Amino acid sequence: MTKKIGIMTTGGDCSGLNTAIKYLIQGCNLRGWEAIGILDGTDGLYSTPAKTINLTEYILPVEHVHLSGSILSNGYSNGENFQTVSNTGKLKQYNAKLQQALKNLHLDALVLIGGNGSLSLAHTYNDIYKNLSLVCIPKTIDMDVPLTEKTIGFDTAVQQLTSFCDQLLLTARSHHRWFVVQAMGRKCGKLALDAGIASGADAILIPEIKFDTQELIKHIKNSEHDYGIIMVSEGISLRGHSGNPADIISRQLTAANIPNKTAFPEYLQRAGDTVASDRLLATGFANAALEAIDNKETNVIVVYNNKQFNTVSLQEFFNTGRKEKDPRIKTVLTSNAYVEPDDINLKNAINMGIYIGKLK
Repeated sequence: MTKKIGIMTTGGDCSGLNTAIKYLIQGCNLRGWEAIGILDGTDGLYSTPAKTINLTEYILPVEHVHLSGSILSNGYSNGENFQTVSNTGKLKQYNAKLQQALKNLHLDALVLIGGNGSLSLAHTYNDIYKNLSLVCIPKTIDMDVPLTEKTIGFDTAVQQLTSFCDQLLLTARSHHRWFVVQAMGRKCGKLALDAGIASGADAILIPEIKFDTQELIKHIKNSEHDYGIIMVSEGISLRGHSGNPADIISRQLTAANIPNKTAFPEYLQRAGDTVASDRLLATGFANAALEAIDNKETNVIVVYNNKQFNTVSLQEFFNTGRKEKDPRIKTVLTSNAYVEPDDINLKNAINMGIYIGKLK
C-alpha cells in the first residue's frame, strides 16, 4: 500500500538538514511512498491552505545536499507560531488548526526534524499528531537533546567555530592579543567545549562549570604566550553583570591590563558546508526514521548511541532531560541535556591545562 509521508523542519536551522531531507526522499521513493514537504515548519502548516511541496528525487540534487539551511525552510521570525499564540491566549485554537491541517493532508506519517524545543512541543501537544505516525529526528548545534550522543548540525558547527578561531589566532599572534570568542549553545556548553579544545583555547567557560574571573586572569597572565583564544559560551552568567558574556569577560581582562578583543561568530556557526560526519549522521537518521515508519512506530525520536541508531519514545525523551521553562513560551517545559562531569572532552581539557573552572 502506498504511504504518504510528510517531512518538516522546525526551529533554528543548521547544516545537515538537506542531507536528511534528500535521503528521506530517496528512501520513500525506494519504498514506493509519496513524500510531501511542509514548507516553513508549523508556520506553513498553519497557513490556509497548508504550504506544501511534492518532494521528488529532482527537487534536491545530490550536489546540493551539503548546503546549510533547509530547502523546506523553518518558518518566519514574525510568523504566527507557538510563541505568539501562547502570548495571545489562542493556543487551543492554534493546535486545533494544526491538527486539522495534517488531517487534510491525509498523511500516514510525519517526520519532524527539530531541536529540543520542537521535540518538547511535540510531546506536550501530541494530540496535534494523533491521526498519523510521528517520527522525530534530532537536529541542533547546541547538542542539548537528551538520550542521543549526536544531533544533526553539531559537528559542522564545531568545525565552523574552530575555523573561525584558527583565523583569529593569526591576528592574535601578530598583535600580542587575546580574543574572547562567544559561542552559541544557549544553556549547554558542549559547542564551546569541543570547539574550544579543537581550536587550542587557553580557557573555556561554560554554564555547567563554576569559574572565577580572578583565577581566569591569573591563568592567562601565567600563560607561556601573550595571545590566544578564550572561549565563552553564550549561556554563562556572571553575578552582578548584564550583557554579552564575552563583553563582560573582556572588560575584566582589560581592567587587569590584558590586551584583548571580543569576537562574535554568531550565525556563521549555523552555516557552512555540512562536514562528512554530519552527512553520515543525517543519512543514518533518515534511514532509521523510515524503518520506524515501516515498523509502525509512532511518537518516537531516532537517536544515535554506541554507533547504533535506535528509537526512544517522546515520553522517555521528555522524562530523561532536565525540565526548564521554555525561554520563549512560558507555559511549556523543555527537556534539556547538558555537559556532564564525565564528558570525555571535559576531562581532556582539564588534563591538558585548559582553564575550565571548578568541577563540583
